[in-house]
Amino acid sequence: MISIEHVLFVGALLLFISVMASKASDRFGVPALLLFLGIGMLAGSEGIGKIYFNDPWLAKSLGVLALIFILYSGGLDTSWKDIRHVLAPGVALATVGVLLTAVFVGIFAVYMLKFSPLEGALLGAIVSSTDAAAIFSVLKSKRVSLRGKLRPLLELESGSNDPMAVFLTLGLIQLLSNPTLPVLHLIPTFILEFAVGLVMGYLCGKGIVIITNRIKLAYEGLYPVLMIAMVILVYAVTAFFKGNGFLSVYIASVIVGNSNFIHKKTLMKFHEGLAWLMQIAMFLALGLLVFPSKIVPVVGIGLLIALFLMFIARPVSVFLCLAFSKLTVREKTMVSWVGLRGAVPIILATFPLSAGLPKADLIFNIVFFISLTSVLFQGTSVPFVSRLLKVDAPVKDKPLYPLEFEYTGKINATLEDIIVPYHSEAVGKSIVKLGVPTGALIVLVSRDDQFFIPNGATIIKEGDVLLVLANKQDLQRLYGVVNRVKSGVAA
Repeated sequence: MISIEHVLFVGALLLFISVMASKASDRFGVPALLLFLGIGMLAGSEGIGKIYFNDPWLAKSLGVLALIFILYSGGLDTSWKDIRHVLAPGVALATVGVLLTAVFVGIFAVYMLKFSPLEGALLGAIVSSTDAAAIFSVLKSKRVSLRGKLRPLLELESGSNDPMAVFLTLGLIQLLSNPTLPVLHLIPTFILEFAVGLVMGYLCGKGIVIITNRIKLAYEGLYPVLMIAMVILVYAVTAFFKGNGFLSVYIASVIVGNSNFIHKKTLMKFHEGLAWLMQIAMFLALGLLVFPSKIVPVVGIGLLIALFLMFIARPVSVFLCLAFSKLTVREKTMVSWVGLRGAVPIILATFPLSAGLPKADLIFNIVFFISLTSVLFQGTSVPFVSRLLKVDAPVKDKPLYPLEFEYTGKINATLEDIIVPYHSEAVGKSIVKLGVPTGALIVLVSRDDQFFIPNGATIIKEGDVLLVLANKQDLQRLYGVVNRVKSGVAA
């Protein structure tokens, strides 16, 4: 029997190697997902580690738990101010786009693999959702961003399309397991799951904020524990009421992330770290689960399906969903290319395995190869494609300040930075002559990568970054003062 010390050593070693491998992701622009999966495969029974792992149910359970916290962390970072302008196209891509992709891939699989229509649809449903996390890590490492509404649109789509893919996958598995069940059974199930998921997500999100602000725990270290418990409860309670737990978790996290609650920055950093831990653990487990010798026979058909998905199914779905949007053809093409298949399809591929469906092994191996191909080719080519389509923009680094403001509920204020434009009327004036609202305080100035504490006699220069402590009303007034253009200068 293997000792607990041995298990802890191997687990810690794999975790350490994965964290170190993320440095390679930053340096060479290789998506971290690919590296984590590779480490898992190397540690597996057919790799140098010789660790035998063949438990689809455990892999599926770990994947579900990981997906809950990954979705929650992503929702916390989603700014409602940014996504509200792309809500309609984002929701269309996350629902209709996922459905169309599943249908197109399903039809292709029926003809290429001689699958039954339901088996083809299942394969299509599994690979229908996107994973933009790896894409944004590549863009960050290459110091490239996407202009206009592209980034918030992709964030909204990738954060909200997993529930639809999960619903389709589970529904099709149910139909395959019970052939007498009518296909139309999925329609009322869909309406119920998503309606309950939306309502529960909204109510739970509001509830999390209220509880966090009012419970007043004696120990600050208990707040992350409380948040973990509430996140899991959101998923479990929603599932109990026959709703879509993943959708509920995402909606709740967006509401929480756009609200003020005590220890907000600490909790958001905690969940960012927890999401990374979940991703690494999940990827390692999925890498251990796969047998490379079983991937080789499906390389040919897997490549055909991957190419069909990249160049036909995804683009057609995107252009249909965005037909009435104001995005240009280049921007729609970029959205099509950023349809990266990542960890979620591999997690969903464990569902047929745990259900014991006849072609589950074949589906899992094909999906694993498709995800690898997508990450390898699409993921690494995103910076080049963005420049080719001229939709790229330089990354704007957010300055790291030597102080932080933590909301405690005892002050109606927030800490924000304001950049002084080059033609601002404020340039050349002292702070005392700016007309700073009485409820606002300029606590720090960043100039030439240096920080200093200002006083009333401090002269404002173009390009200064002012760190301001103020309530929303006074903050908007100060924005107006700083952004007022000098007379005689074209706006």
